[in-house]
Amino acid sequence: MAVWRHQRKLKLRAHLMKEAIRNQDFSFRLPTNDLLPGERAMQEALNELGENVRQQMNKNEVESWERLTRVLTHEMMNATAPITSISQSLLSRQDVKGTPLEDGIKAIYDTSRHLSDFVTNYRKMSELEKPVLAEVSLRPMLDELQKTYQQLTWTINVPADTIVHADKGMLRQILMNLTKNAIEAEATKIMIETTNTHHPSPITLLIGNDGTPIPAENRQSLFVPFFTTKRTGSGIGLSLSRRMMIQQGGMLDLAEKNLPGCHVTFVLSSI
Repeated sequence: MAVWRHQRKLKLRAHLMKEAIRNQDFSFRLPTNDLLPGERAMQEALNELGENVRQQMNKNEVESWERLTRVLTHEMMNATAPITSISQSLLSRQDVKGTPLEDGIKAIYDTSRHLSDFVTNYRKMSELEKPVLAEVSLRPMLDELQKTYQQLTWTINVPADTIVHADKGMLRQILMNLTKNAIEAEATKIMIETTNTHHPSPITLLIGNDGTPIPAENRQSLFVPFFTTKRTGSGIGLSLSRRMMIQQGGMLDLAEKNLPGCHVTFVLSSI
């Protein structure tokens, strides 16, 4: 009977993994505590393989969006530049000023300028400078962030001597983007903690907030450029942050389980 139950558990595990792979969900991590030594080693290897596949898929997705963004921004700038230039020139003419044409031309000029500014922001997705990696003291950066955004209640469980291997400017921008994202989601508090503080081992940083939860149907699209659920959002903050993490050899993702009291938790891994 015990052997039959054990075999049934193994079949259930295999079924769960097949379903996850069929749905392109490589975030599965099945428990290993009730397995025999050989089975445990195999399951741990499969869990690690699933994580490696997931990270590679995320990296390929970001690189594909980067190439597409580069092409789109180039074409859009080529189209808007002459419109902006011509409309600006027409607005300076004496036979246009004060006539019914002026309002229409000004609307064209303002719209083309807005579109140019919009495209310029998205160029950041494909024109990131190469990171300069160095040892960075993490706690002072987080304390500085806390002083900048005092409207939030902060809980920072990060040892004072925590060192990460990262590009200091990029890491600061990522942390600011996640903080702004929390504020836009009407969060009142932020919780930050590490899961590994043994230098020089890579550190995983968890950043949670109590803002509006992310619907399940939006989780897969959260890091897609231009995707946003906010009325005034640009859809660039999270996708740009993930790109910067990948350039530093890390990853930005959503946690499967939120920090206590948080509705959303982001994971910065391998820093």
